[in-house]
Amino acid sequence: MLALASGLPAVAIALVLLWFGEFSARLQWTLTGVIGVSWVGIAASLRDRVVRPLQTIANMLAALHEGDYSIRAREQPRDDALGLAILEVNTLGETLRQQRLDAVEATALLAKVMEEIDVALFTFDEGQSLTLVNRGGERLLGKPRTELLGRTAGALHLDHCLSGPANRVLDSTFAGRIGRWEMRRSRFREGGLPHQLVMLTDLTHALRQEERQAWQRLVQVLRHEINNSLAPIRSIAGTLRRILDRSPRPDDWETDVTQGLHVISERSGALGRFMASYSKLTRLPEPEVRPLRVNEWVERTISLETRLAVEVAPGPPMTIQADGDQLDQLLINLVKNAVDAAAETGGAVRVGWAEVAEQGRGSSLELWVEDEGPGISNTGNLFVPFFTTKPDGSGIGLVLSRQIAEAHGGTLSLENRTGGGCVARVRLPIAA
Repeated sequence: MLALASGLPAVAIALVLLWFGEFSARLQWTLTGVIGVSWVGIAASLRDRVVRPLQTIANMLAALHEGDYSIRAREQPRDDALGLAILEVNTLGETLRQQRLDAVEATALLAKVMEEIDVALFTFDEGQSLTLVNRGGERLLGKPRTELLGRTAGALHLDHCLSGPANRVLDSTFAGRIGRWEMRRSRFREGGLPHQLVMLTDLTHALRQEERQAWQRLVQVLRHEINNSLAPIRSIAGTLRRILDRSPRPDDWETDVTQGLHVISERSGALGRFMASYSKLTRLPEPEVRPLRVNEWVERTISLETRLAVEVAPGPPMTIQADGDQLDQLLINLVKNAVDAAAETGGAVRVGWAEVAEQGRGSSLELWVEDEGPGISNTGNLFVPFFTTKPDGSGIGLVLSRQIAEAHGGTLSLENRTGGGCVARVRLPIAA
């Protein structure tokens, strides 16, 4: 209608001049027909040129709405506004097609990983009904997913996994299998509704391997230490028996017996001290958590070292939740080792701390003890119980220190410094 209206003034004027002029009737009717047909034809062509691209764009948008990203419109001149609109819709379709392809591939990869990993995965909706389970979950519960999906956590005996701490170790029975499982739980939203993801990892096999290796190491250590004590005791006892069996006895037999009994007593005492050290290592009590100011802890501990003035690089004022007595023992061991190492080269020892951010865990305390000693020659045996390179060392200081750090949810590491010497780093969570 707008196209017809745009030509109406010119057509009306032409027809008025034509019909009120001195023209023959034949000419008037002929020109009137030509003007009318041209007028309507041009209006129809203009309408078609505008409406068809808009219909094409509408059809393409409808296809995109239905998820069909394969339709493309024929390219139009880019100096035309409708041509630019069609170009942008074509580009949008290609972008959506590529995004859907990437999403499909990522979903397929995720599904493949979920099926292949040796971890049981379960997804529960807000009504605690099972909505997703992988192959590991089927093996754990001993049933196919067709019998599991839609059932509640209580019916599957997994309701205890949806309450309590999100990360913990469980001693549970699944499908007749008694074992220890590491449970992790997290929340996510799907379709705007809350869901819970539960992951169960079987720790039984790994723990048995670690237990077997621990027993093997323990037996090796005990055999080594006990043989070191029993061999001289057996030898000296045999020598003393031969002395006492001789007749007549030598003149200095009493001196030999006294010396032999002294050696036996020393070796027995060493064996007793060794067993006491092992008992101390294996019976570390649970930390009694209280507020602990880091600067007071460091100053109190280094004041006990009198052989060398330990330098302190003060960090920010910090208060952590920890067992002060156990951390005193940890820092005493680290400072003592650093001073022993620095004494070999005449170097210095420095202690400092800082607050560091850890992803997913908030802020933590990082304390370091640096020395300018010769460094670590054998890093593989640092935390092996009773391994020591010192003549009077017990070999439990570092092991006990690492146990204390891990009991607080932290870590202990040692490494050689670039400029020489060694640095021990203790990382502890600020909160208990």
